[in-house]
Amino acid sequence: MMQQWPAPIAGNPVRARVPVPGSKSITNRALLLAALADGPSTLHAPLRSRDTLLMAAALRTLGAGVTDLADGGWLVEPAPLRGPAEVDCGLAGTVMRFLPPAAALADGELRFDGDPQARVRPMNTVLDALRALGAEITGDALPFTLHGGGRLAGGAVTIDASASSQFVSGLLLSGARYDNGVTVHHDGKPVPSLPHIEMTVQMLRAAGVSVDDSSANTWRVEPGPVRATRWRVEPDLSNATPFLAAAAATGGRVTVPHWPTETDQAGDAIRGILAQLGCAVELTDAGLTVTGPDRLSGVDIDLHDVGELTPTVAALAVLADGPTWLRGIAHLRGHETDRLAALAAEINGLGGDAEEIEDGLVIRPRPLRGGPWRAYADHRMATAGAIIGLVVPGVVVDDVGSTAKTIPDFPGMWARMLDPEVHSGHRAEVS
Repeated sequence: MMQQWPAPIAGNPVRARVPVPGSKSITNRALLLAALADGPSTLHAPLRSRDTLLMAAALRTLGAGVTDLADGGWLVEPAPLRGPAEVDCGLAGTVMRFLPPAAALADGELRFDGDPQARVRPMNTVLDALRALGAEITGDALPFTLHGGGRLAGGAVTIDASASSQFVSGLLLSGARYDNGVTVHHDGKPVPSLPHIEMTVQMLRAAGVSVDDSSANTWRVEPGPVRATRWRVEPDLSNATPFLAAAAATGGRVTVPHWPTETDQAGDAIRGILAQLGCAVELTDAGLTVTGPDRLSGVDIDLHDVGELTPTVAALAVLADGPTWLRGIAHLRGHETDRLAALAAEINGLGGDAEEIEDGLVIRPRPLRGGPWRAYADHRMATAGAIIGLVVPGVVVDDVGSTAKTIPDFPGMWARMLDPEVHSGHRAEVS
């Protein structure tokens, strides 16, 4: 059910400390690796959002034990994966693209489906790859049926992953359990969001899996056990970006605690991006602190490896004092929605000037007015509307509930960040 939400105005510069929940990317990778491991694993401080709850539920459906712990974590006890089963992918790319390579190891018939918007997301790359590796699959997109035989031969496969790095990560995560491991070679335009593949490789190695990524565009996972692991999940840095953007948009100051000094998360790139926009950015033991400028600067930036940050950066670009070029993000047309078309339509609907180009957007500053902001069932579109609404009265997001995909209580966190107590000289903490 769509939840209409008038985006609150920030009457003063935002000043807040905003802890954010765990990383979706790490949580869903850790859940899957734990389900394939040689013994029980634990996840500490995982994200509990729609995407991760869908992954946990899917693994339970396939036979793994996923038990809630008192501290909010999960205990995952692997078991032979089996069917028949119905798997709900929702709109989660990490479920619809990571789980089928693992489900190919199951014994039985498994039917995958998801939200209406998920049925148009590209899937044929990973499904064709699994067929080449020995799987039997009916269908080329959601809904599809995987006819599992309890094992998969594996081996070498060449794919075009230029639409999503998730195609590579999905195959790598389960490859150690294939009879011959897996070698994935990418042949096509550059793979977007390479930091997400690097995250996958590092997490596989942490679970004792041998991965060779020494050759460009080729990844080799050796067959062997996946070690039971105690996973501690970092804060989700991409989910932190709307709150940091609140400081940038209002000339305020926001701190996100526990920001890692070293990480494979793509969201860490927001530090350099905000600095280019004119913000002061400081990483200390207290966390990452962003102080917004009097006026944001336009930028010319390639977001190919960090496309998920595009809606946040675009929202700030409409508030800047000069034009912005966002490049290298043609692949965003295949995300939860066509994010380039959606951003252009919604910015222009508020009186802005956003133009689609072949690989991105050009955004030119113009006075904005209030009005409806459509989220397209896309969590990052919804948070982009919230950022603009901080300084443009009357912005109404049509579906703020879509943020539950990755941020369990975004409206509550946003409201607490803007609590009047913050602006009376006290530092508020949002949790």
